Amino acid sequence: MLRSLYSGVSGMRNFQTKMDVIANNIANVNTTAFKSGRARFQDMLNQTISSGSSPSEDGGMGGINPQQVGLGVKVGAIDTIMTGGNMQPTNRDLDLAIEGEGFFAVSLDDSGEVVRYTRDGTFYKDAAGNLVNSSGYYLLDSDGGIITMEEEGLDSFSIANNGEIIVVRDGEAESLGFVGIVKFSNPEALVKMGNNVYSESRNSGEPQEGTAGEEGFGVIRQGFLEMSNVDLANEFTEMIITSRAYQANSRSITTSDEMLQELMNLKR
Repeated sequence: MLRSLYSGVSGMRNFQTKMDVIANNIANVNTTAFKSGRARFQDMLNQTISSGSSPSEDGGMGGINPQQVGLGVKVGAIDTIMTGGNMQPTNRDLDLAIEGEGFFAVSLDDSGEVVRYTRDGTFYKDAAGNLVNSSGYYLLDSDGGIITMEEEGLDSFSIANNGEIIVVRDGEAESLGFVGIVKFSNPEALVKMGNNVYSESRNSGEPQEGTAGEEGFGVIRQGFLEMSNVDLANEFTEMIITSRAYQANSRSITTSDEMLQELMNLKR
């Protein structure tokens, strides 16, 4: 009898975790380049009441299957879904989106050594002309250096689909290099660090640097931002299913309690 109580508790506990993931997805439906999460379940240990047996070789009884009772459920994984979000035009020169695979590399300080990775291409120029994101992290070029765009004599600038930064000074065009783009063999293993950035993990693989538009790397779209990949219709459907599953597990606990109460009443 106690097995059903603990199974119900495990169901309620883990469906609460799934609801936490769903709520976080919905909260970030308008977060630039947010990647949604997905909770997946696995069954826990099964208690074997009776082992199975094979058919008798002398023409006797046939084989029987094992008898097992499960002990509940657990969260098997919380995945990060790395599919691309829709492109939203902004017509802002320092808004960049990656169409395809890859991440921008940003540094937490001006040494360029503490590197994080992001799909959020909202960048600004600070007082020194450095390109930074909204948290002040420096955008890195393809060589791992900080990108600086000095204002003196600057007429205009553009960023090509391959990430090349072309500035026009006093009517003369020059290249400042390429916006760095990085990819991983297993991007779903990247660790979310907040502020729309990721860090590599032991299972993500080493960062592979390349040029936008090369084989395996996405292209950079200037004047666009990548939106969240959260599908609200799917999230609301999952919310309903999760809520009902939570209620069902709660009901299994109350029903088990009623059965125990009936057992206790036998003494009267």
